[in-house]
Amino acid sequence: MDADQPMMTATMESDRLEQLQTLLKLVERTAFVGVWTLDLEQDKLEWSDQLAAIHDAPAGYRPPREDAFGFYAPEWRDKVLGLVEACATAGEPFDEEMQIVTLKGRRAWVRSIGHAVRNEAGDIARVEGAVQEIAPHGHRPGTLLRHAVSMGGAMGSGEAFATIDREGRFTYINEKAELLLGRPARELLGRPIWNSFQKTVRLRMEEQCRRSFENDQLLEAEALDARLSSRIEVRGYPFGAGLAVHLRDVTARHKSEEQLRLLESSIARLNDIVIITEAGPFNAPGPRIVFVNEAFERRTGYSPEEVLGRTPRLLQGPATQRRELDRIRAAMEQWQPARVDLINYKKSGEAFWVDLEVSPVWNEARKLTHWVAVGRDITERKTAEEKIQYLAFYDPLTRLPNRQLLLDRLQEALSDHDRPREGALMFIDLDNFKVLNDTLGHQKGDQLLQQVAERLRSCVARGDTVARLGGDEFVILLENTGHKPLEPAAGARAVSERILAKLGEPYILSGHLHHSTCSIGVTLFGRAPWSVSELLKQADLAMYQAKNAGRNTFCFFDPEMQAVVTANAALATDLRQAWREGQFLIDYQPQVGADGCMTGVEALLRWRHPQRDMVPPAHFIPTAEETSLIVPIGRWVLEQACAQLAEWAKFPERSHLSIAVNVSVRQFRDADFVDEVMTAIANSGIAPHKLKLELTESLLADGIEVTVAKMGSLKEMGVTLSLDDFGMGYSSLSYLKRLPLDQLKIDREFVKDILTDANDAAIARTIIGLAQSLGLGVIAEGVETQAQRAFLAQQGCYEYQGYLFCKPLPIDELEAFMDELEN
Repeated sequence: MDADQPMMTATMESDRLEQLQTLLKLVERTAFVGVWTLDLEQDKLEWSDQLAAIHDAPAGYRPPREDAFGFYAPEWRDKVLGLVEACATAGEPFDEEMQIVTLKGRRAWVRSIGHAVRNEAGDIARVEGAVQEIAPHGHRPGTLLRHAVSMGGAMGSGEAFATIDREGRFTYINEKAELLLGRPARELLGRPIWNSFQKTVRLRMEEQCRRSFENDQLLEAEALDARLSSRIEVRGYPFGAGLAVHLRDVTARHKSEEQLRLLESSIARLNDIVIITEAGPFNAPGPRIVFVNEAFERRTGYSPEEVLGRTPRLLQGPATQRRELDRIRAAMEQWQPARVDLINYKKSGEAFWVDLEVSPVWNEARKLTHWVAVGRDITERKTAEEKIQYLAFYDPLTRLPNRQLLLDRLQEALSDHDRPREGALMFIDLDNFKVLNDTLGHQKGDQLLQQVAERLRSCVARGDTVARLGGDEFVILLENTGHKPLEPAAGARAVSERILAKLGEPYILSGHLHHSTCSIGVTLFGRAPWSVSELLKQADLAMYQAKNAGRNTFCFFDPEMQAVVTANAALATDLRQAWREGQFLIDYQPQVGADGCMTGVEALLRWRHPQRDMVPPAHFIPTAEETSLIVPIGRWVLEQACAQLAEWAKFPERSHLSIAVNVSVRQFRDADFVDEVMTAIANSGIAPHKLKLELTESLLADGIEVTVAKMGSLKEMGVTLSLDDFGMGYSSLSYLKRLPLDQLKIDREFVKDILTDANDAAIARTIIGLAQSLGLGVIAEGVETQAQRAFLAQQGCYEYQGYLFCKPLPIDELEAFMDELEN
């Protein structure tokens, strides 16, 4: 029985070591942490394979001792050497964030942790540390995506056996003991066992042996051997002549335990929540928790004692998404990782969002042993996203759907081929609203708009859409659905009459009694194919007909309104002649930076008509778009801008200037657009980044995949890309994050009343914050006063365009203006 006991103990220790190594690997790959050890006595450096991977080095890589910390970026190298020196000499621990440069030249931010380990004499024997990559290479910033990392680490195997007499001298040594101690039996026999260990522990080892002899008790000891190469465990069992000694190399286990302690300490200090559960079962109540870190306790309010042995279900609550839980369960049943955004609950009952990644862990036999859940608290991000999402789809003043959401719902109604819908689109415009704003002020105007919104809601059935386009313009979408049958014409007429009556009732605005009316335009749609733009134009035309009919009435769209189209056709004829005869001009408006110096200009198209003089762009650009004349006109503007950039490049004082060129939807959609840009740049020889293309938000209305691809091609050429009039049209966060933009442009409509309209100020702040979050530049147009400029600068917008600095000028006047600035 006594002979079997050492072998059973060895087997148990082997299993324990295997568990420790498995947990060590688990912890390393969970936290993306590599460890290192600097042995001061042997001047020897050890790296884990995970640390090598962080440095883009192959497994097993170890740098030369003299270059131990040469991978830190030059600006950090002296600091880390000082930290290690202080740790090695004075035992001062350190915990810093800094950058490394990997073998592939990649810079990476890491968290470096180190502490000193002392020997039995109290001297510092080594420095141990951990390196955690803050943003693992190849994955979305701000997240730690865990990979399986192989650490290796073999431990000694087999039974080394010896006997010693009551003086501690070897009387028998087997071959495995010879190999373990590194000396043949003839040199060891007759010598004390403690001489086989390092000098600093020999006295203690001798005392333990003699105590074992005197008390007839088990000898248990562990220390470095005399060669300082292996850590040996000694177990001695008393018998009549002395002790039967079993020796075992526990170097690997000891190192793993030390690394495990270091990693557990590191993980405990991470901000991410870490939960480790057993492998199963999948059915209720689910896998039980075996480990949580300090971040878990800080962020949930549960202590480890309260959760160990329980399941993660205790974090779930009323709003926890069933669909996301099913995704996790389905992945676990397939032994696959899963990642979800989940609502959890603290001990206090407070809900919080967590970006949760659940990963399986196997042992060397490919048996599932644990699940690791790593969660990052994203409550603030989700709250901000919800606010931005709300601003993107709802009007902050009236809380009605905005233009974008209306367009989405209208497009959905028109594109439902399986169940064609019938309905009506209604444009509502308040009569004489500008008079109210001018006489009583914007505050009362806002109150009126809010009350109008409530009254409009009361005039329609549930499921119908009431939206605010902006200003005093509202739109109602009535739909004939299965649960709400509707004869479009009769329904629209009844709703229009209710609206006229309801909006005609008096309003109380901060104690002031106000009367108002509205004009309504109605167009119908049915099973025949319609487009969103057609319906919007028809309802708009009908609304203007109601205005012309004396206001406070409603009109249905009449095909005779197409007379307007005839007028547009005449304008198109004039445009073609203008293009043939070269009637178009380009003015340039300066763009300035925070210091007031010019950073560039915007090229603005002008049309000098022989009879009508200067035609405003708003009058002819839409027609140019519809007739496709905008394509050759836009190409000409692009070529002129590139030629002007090439001219400025000859003068050092102007070579830094850029030129922004507006690109219309039709021009951008043209199949040859990217090639035309490339040709214009090549022919002029300019630096591509000096050319800034200002793209309109309407590009996002449809064909987003083509838009992203074309913008990517332009970006690869080096062209600067700006999104013009941001917030006025089709802004969508889901689209915006995919676009390779350099800049957002705040529309002049938001800037105009930014100091007096809280909504405009809020929108401007949101756009600036969004640009900063996405790493984009931001420029505001229509800046006319120093107060507007100061407000924008305070919010983080440092580039401006507007009459405060200069109006649009022909090139000769612009250059005279620049000469004055330079002088």
